[in-house]
Amino acid sequence: MKALKPLPMSGREVLPLVEGGKGIAVSNGESSGAWAAAGGIGTFSGVNADSYDENGNLLPQIYKGKTRRERHDELIAFGIQGGIAQARMAHEASNGQGRIHMNVLWEMGGAEHILHGVLDGAQGLIHGVTCGAGMPYKVAEIAVRYGVHYYPIVSSARAFRALWLRAYNKFRDHLGGVVYEDPWLAGGHNGLSNSEDPQKPEDPFPRVLALRQMMNSFGLTDTPIVMAGGVWWLSEWEDWIDNPDLGPIAFQYGTRPLLTQESPISAAWKKRLLELKPGDVFLNRFSPTGFYSSAVKNPFLLDLMARSERQIAYLPKPVGEHSAEFPVGPRGRPVYVTDTDKVRAEGWLSQGFTVGLKTPDSTLVFVTPQQSEQILRDQVDCMGCLSACGFSNWMQNEAGTTGKKADPRSFCIQKTLQAVSHTDDCENQLMFAGHNAYRFASDPYYANGFIPTVKQLIERIASGY
Repeated sequence: MKALKPLPMSGREVLPLVEGGKGIAVSNGESSGAWAAAGGIGTFSGVNADSYDENGNLLPQIYKGKTRRERHDELIAFGIQGGIAQARMAHEASNGQGRIHMNVLWEMGGAEHILHGVLDGAQGLIHGVTCGAGMPYKVAEIAVRYGVHYYPIVSSARAFRALWLRAYNKFRDHLGGVVYEDPWLAGGHNGLSNSEDPQKPEDPFPRVLALRQMMNSFGLTDTPIVMAGGVWWLSEWEDWIDNPDLGPIAFQYGTRPLLTQESPISAAWKKRLLELKPGDVFLNRFSPTGFYSSAVKNPFLLDLMARSERQIAYLPKPVGEHSAEFPVGPRGRPVYVTDTDKVRAEGWLSQGFTVGLKTPDSTLVFVTPQQSEQILRDQVDCMGCLSACGFSNWMQNEAGTTGKKADPRSFCIQKTLQAVSHTDDCENQLMFAGHNAYRFASDPYYANGFIPTVKQLIERIASGY
């Protein structure tokens, strides 16, 4: 395989190997610092990052506010405190090598406040900010204010064009690179547009080539593109390396760093990764963000799938085929459904799914009384971890609401991501992963359950495998 050549990124020449940022608490200061120490770019997650007491013990994020607004303010404070803690840890672990980036989601609650707070409190420790999940127009202005580079995450040339023309053209010198994230293969939240078919993955080369051509038209010929999503063996991407049509290219790894000694995920999670089979990672749209996301098809995800299948449309008054009366709620107030759907609903009632919950789309989903109680409790306990949440109907505005019904088909993403990253439960929680995660089981590098250090992994990747 062609030898990897260092690239100037975030003010220093580094290996063109980037750790993908994974929140909550999955890419932390230890893992990102180790990645940087090996000569690449380490990325810690700035999404509800962990913080510690003076003895190094984890501080649990317990919310005491009585209102969502009060809890949202607490969340921002936790986020700033945790981000600074992870930046310091990464800086110390890096031994002055590589570069340290912070990853944030633009649609996370309090994104701007947290970015300002962390970059101010950790000045000199963070060299770049990667940001996706939305259209982060303001991230360039914020990054430049603190003298760091910015790396927008996009899934199309069209998205970058919009960002460049609206905002980034004013901050050309601090654009460290553009991350192209494959919307079909990347783990976590994915940038599929309404015009793209989630069931028909597209070859990334023409899409990245279009991005490069768009960047070249803006004079960004030397600005690296970071290929993210679906990258496993570099030998499979050799024609991308030193390709004059693509220009400078780096490669981002999100899934493979999960299985390292420095990775903070539980032993149970690491064991589960080694057992995955093709098709076990599922592209779905259950996330309260409204984005598609890729996660392991475990009991947690299967329950969400089954919940949405127990769903029928209703009308408040009889119209056409919706003429069958059906009682809903503690008072049994009638709504109107089709005769066929009434029979389906009665079947679910007989199976114990006796509570019909209304959705924003004028449908009913049927759950058990215990599930209903948990859903409603989670919605009430919302702390505003997103700028807009479909599950709880929180929105980061003066009203504090989206103005729509809370959606029982979704879930509290803060709750489950905190649980999967801080407990051994990776079956009943959301477990994000890239679609190539099944390759852990077949890649000979991981034979007999071998788990490398970050340094060993980077050496292996640089070899082509």
